Amino acid sequence: MPVITRFYGILIKMYFSDHLPSDFHAINNEYNGIFDLNSLEMIEGDLTNKAIKLVKEWAQDYREELEKMWKTKNFINLPGLE
Repeated sequence: MPVITRFYGILIKMYFSDHLPSDFHAINNEYNGIFDLNSLEMIEGDLTNKAIKLVKEWAQDYREELEKMWKTKNFINLPGLE
């Protein structure tokens, strides 16, 4: 699973052969979260509230690119939060 970006110790990854719903994964140390691309809500995982907020903020900025990656299965690196 390629790393799409990293920021504040959080890695964002996407399984291109994953199942529906469309989603991406966030990993922060030993914590993990799976986020739905449509709602940007964490649908599974144990990330801290602070990490969830950062991931959702980032995903809002790059939602279109994430959806395109999911549909085309073409990996691109995206910037992190600044």
